Amino acid sequence: MHRVALLGHFIVYVIVRFLIFVVQMIPLAVGSWLAWCLAYLFTYVLRIRYSVADENLRYAFAELSPSQRRDLILRMWHHLFLLVMEVAHTQAKIREENWRQRATLKNVEPLVKLLLEDRPVIIVTAHFGNFELGGYMLGLLGFPSATIARNLDNPFLDRFVQRFRAARGQYLIPKVGGADQVEEMIQKGHTIAVLADQDAGRKGCFVPFFGRPASTFKAIALLSLEYDAPIAVVYARRTGKPLHFEMGLVGILDPRDVSAPDAVTFVTQWYTSRLEEMIRSAPEQYWWIHRRWKTQPKSPKLRIPSEQAVRSAA
Repeated sequence: MHRVALLGHFIVYVIVRFLIFVVQMIPLAVGSWLAWCLAYLFTYVLRIRYSVADENLRYAFAELSPSQRRDLILRMWHHLFLLVMEVAHTQAKIREENWRQRATLKNVEPLVKLLLEDRPVIIVTAHFGNFELGGYMLGLLGFPSATIARNLDNPFLDRFVQRFRAARGQYLIPKVGGADQVEEMIQKGHTIAVLADQDAGRKGCFVPFFGRPASTFKAIALLSLEYDAPIAVVYARRTGKPLHFEMGLVGILDPRDVSAPDAVTFVTQWYTSRLEEMIRSAPEQYWWIHRRWKTQPKSPKLRIPSEQAVRSAA
């Protein structure tokens, strides 16, 4: 049975590699047109995860009409398909000598200064923009990070994705079973990168996200507070043409500035609010197909920590 499953994974891998080869052979402008075609198919015909995305948008943007939500879902699917095509072209088109032709840096000086210090840093982002490209660029600019990521079920695809992520020095830590590696990297003063916008279940820390309680992992706040690691919320947002983007810093929170009684909840709320600000800047570039609010607190009331407890919440 194991051999049959492995053969199935390999067949899927070969198909995916062939599709990637095809994508790499076509110009990105054509790829963007194909992404629109696929987006229309997924939104209007197949309606893949349409109810999930529509429900999420009703919570996040209550002022939008059904047709406006549908338009946003269409643009989201275009973004997701285009993201995959951009990743396929990244290594061939973005190199040390030409990255300035495609990337704009915004407000990154505080982050660069922080990365040059002898302290661990936790880089936080979301399934927003081209987060895969963001990690690639960080390594290309000389700041490799240890990225926490879930392993794919398909071992062949998993190795393929890991090779892309490691192409510029990213070190991959498995999301499941990688806690010891994360602590070891933090203790050595390395940079950790994590996607922080997924449901954490009943054991998560509930904080408001787009005005609704969202179960959020406590580990980021705990690591920051225990190991004196500043948190930097960053993004890589597409700016018009395919594979043209802006890399920016939303804010930095130094745990030395936190004086709130419930520090874990405060830190978790701080970076969650920064992620919300980031997503609001280009909501079509966010993965609304995630069940972000799947788990809800038992108590209908949710205490929101005050940011006045932070003396510097950039």
